[in-house]
Amino acid sequence: MTVIEAKVHRSSARNARLAFILTAVIVGLLSAVVAASSIHPILALFLGAAIGVPLGGLAWVLVRVWPVLRLLWWWSIEIVLTIAVITFWVQLANHTSTPVTLVVVALVVGVPVALPACRRAVIAWTWCLVVRHRLRVCFAQFIIANQSGSLPLILWARPTPVGERVWVYLRPGLSMADLEGRLDRIAVACHAATALVERASDGNAAYLRFDIKRREVLTANVSSPLVDVINPDTPSVDRPAPVIPTALDLPDVDAPVITLPVQKKPATTANGTKPAAASSSTDADDVSDWI
Repeated sequence: MTVIEAKVHRSSARNARLAFILTAVIVGLLSAVVAASSIHPILALFLGAAIGVPLGGLAWVLVRVWPVLRLLWWWSIEIVLTIAVITFWVQLANHTSTPVTLVVVALVVGVPVALPACRRAVIAWTWCLVVRHRLRVCFAQFIIANQSGSLPLILWARPTPVGERVWVYLRPGLSMADLEGRLDRIAVACHAATALVERASDGNAAYLRFDIKRREVLTANVSSPLVDVINPDTPSVDRPAPVIPTALDLPDVDAPVITLPVQKKPATTANGTKPAAASSSTDADDVSDWI
């Protein structure tokens, strides 16, 4: 079984050599410059080399074992739970008798199974562990990564009312646009109904959040406490339904009759000129009343 792929192994070796050279040279030169102020320059160079080479070797080791550390991070929760269960069993078996051990194990296992709330919580967190590994399979199988083959860092997962929510930190070579066209495949790989992805940070495009949906809570039947408050002996009241016209018949509508005023043409005199305009109001004041 291949634990670390050949592409990742070669990339890790190349990066480890670069880290060793850069760390040894930079730290060695800085140490030599600082030491040259108090000792001979040749001795300062030897002192800088003595400091830079071990630190470069430490950088080489960290970069070289990074694929292994990343693999341990992927299985960290399972490793911690396994160690805790084994330690609990050993301590329980060494300090108690066999009947007491069996009773304690039955209680530890039986209570979460018997109580619905505990059982749902255990199942939800178990799905969170499964989804983390299924997303890693998606990134390794059909989502294009960078040339070095480094996969995104799957950070944490927690249950939600509809499924699971997983936070992922992308490596260079991937973006959210590359993942949006493969959400249907991600849902299939995670054994879910649908999958959504969105940015988890406004200032960092590499920090994403996956929402894995297994159920739809909005279509579920919810029991309401108002049903117990209503008296079942309350008589029902029949209310007449209002008549709402469904169509408009235009012949049945009376059209309003509009009468336009008739305008008279002004008379003309014998020479073809128009008479002087008459007073606009009959009740206007007479000028003779004021003389």
